[in-house]
Amino acid sequence: MKKLLFTLLISAISAICCHNASAQEKTKPRIGIAGIQIENSVFIPNRQEMIARDLRLPDYLHGDSLLGKAAEWFPTYIGGGSGRGPVTKESYDAFVEKTIKKIEENMPYDAFWFYMHGACSVEGVEDPEGYFMEKVRRVIGNDCLTTTTMDLHGNPSLKVALYSDLITTFRMAPHDDSKISHRRGVENLIERIESGKGRPAYKAWVAVPILVSGEWSSTRVEPAKSLYAMVPEVEAMPGVVDAGIWIAYAWGDDVRNQGVVMVYGDDKDNVITGAKMLAQKYWDVRKEFTLEAPGYELDKCLDLAIASDKKPFFISDTGDNPGGGGSGEVTWTLERLLKRPEFKDPNAKKLLYCSIPGEELVNKARKAGVGKTVKGYVGAMTDKTFGNPVLLEGEVIYVSPDPKKDIASSSQDSQRRRFRSNIAIIRTGSIYIVVGTSSPTPPLKDTGIEPKEMDIVMVKQGYLVPQWYNIKADWVMALTRGGVDQDLAKIPYKRVMRPIFPVDYDMPDPELNVILVPSAKYVFGR
Repeated sequence: MKKLLFTLLISAISAICCHNASAQEKTKPRIGIAGIQIENSVFIPNRQEMIARDLRLPDYLHGDSLLGKAAEWFPTYIGGGSGRGPVTKESYDAFVEKTIKKIEENMPYDAFWFYMHGACSVEGVEDPEGYFMEKVRRVIGNDCLTTTTMDLHGNPSLKVALYSDLITTFRMAPHDDSKISHRRGVENLIERIESGKGRPAYKAWVAVPILVSGEWSSTRVEPAKSLYAMVPEVEAMPGVVDAGIWIAYAWGDDVRNQGVVMVYGDDKDNVITGAKMLAQKYWDVRKEFTLEAPGYELDKCLDLAIASDKKPFFISDTGDNPGGGGSGEVTWTLERLLKRPEFKDPNAKKLLYCSIPGEELVNKARKAGVGKTVKGYVGAMTDKTFGNPVLLEGEVIYVSPDPKKDIASSSQDSQRRRFRSNIAIIRTGSIYIVVGTSSPTPPLKDTGIEPKEMDIVMVKQGYLVPQWYNIKADWVMALTRGGVDQDLAKIPYKRVMRPIFPVDYDMPDPELNVILVPSAKYVFGR
């Protein structure tokens, strides 16, 4: 009898455990993910289509990771670019429609993650990210808890703030903390779900009428270094969940393009106090912002590099930085570089130039072979704002294998990598020019070119990414022409809210009002 009772007890416990495990599995929150990751200048003639690319889960949500097991994750699409310049409205609308349909397939959701950059410009759409979030909210409902993660060079409009229950942004430029920041946004979401706290009670938004570029506000140097050091201090205040400073995107042209501070949490006084403190400090240091490296006109930069005994001496071709939204095909700098007499002799100081598009010349180089001389036009296929295509003649130093071979069997991502690797290196005098891509970090492995051995390296970039920053011996920024011109005061804005610093350099002090943004649930009551 005792054995029978014991057996029944064990069976009952097992059944209860199995039931609890099953119930626990079923009660995992269902979390959807979608976003837009484009940063594009409106001051170039290029146009591009937005492409819906499959959204891949980051490694911290994979397999047996704690965050991965904390919920059921339903990734949809990321809106990616196909070139440079503003996105066409037709392709944007198609992306939104396709993503909404995918989101609907996995309804319902307990929460949603908006994986954003924040600096996308679409023809005829004032706030592409905010409009997209509004469309998604209409599908998933306003009871659904949302988190938004962004680049600090994005634009958190009031609409973005309205549809974000939680929001976070990077705290470093260059963005060495991008992965950490996205993860923080996800962790905050999971914590609010598991704790039962739900959406924070208070969400402060402050417009700061400043519009500077990342090159003028690098967190490697002051004043941005100390400004951003204040963010964790505000985050640590009791009742504050997260805080952020958005530098915003200097080469967009809409009302949303301006500096913003956001703080949110459950303690009203600390949320407001933290937001005021960050916004005031941001405004107070505005006139201290400066380029991370010394900035000069192109000829002076070249003079300094030629005279220097430090190698490699880096020069940033800032005006046409594709990583900042430029077209990457402006020939203004290359045309002037090729005229410098100091580089006519093959035995002169060696200069590596990264990079200029020119697929036709790459094909010619492939047919001719290494060691042969080729001639063809490069650059300015679409963006002729500051110069026409340049006729380049020189020796083929390297040419990549044909990326079109076996292209049918490769994935979309591998195709993109292959075409990015469709390059040739052409030497004219002592200048080595990477042709076939606009990338400031072209794939140079196995090309025979070692940047550290060059006397001078010129890249289409603003502040140097770690790959270059870690090997530079010296560095200056060339104030060159292009769609991301660093002469911010001369940018022909038409739609940004004026006055704004530094365009209106001596503007009066703004009010820096703290707006407590309600939840979408509160606004619509459903």
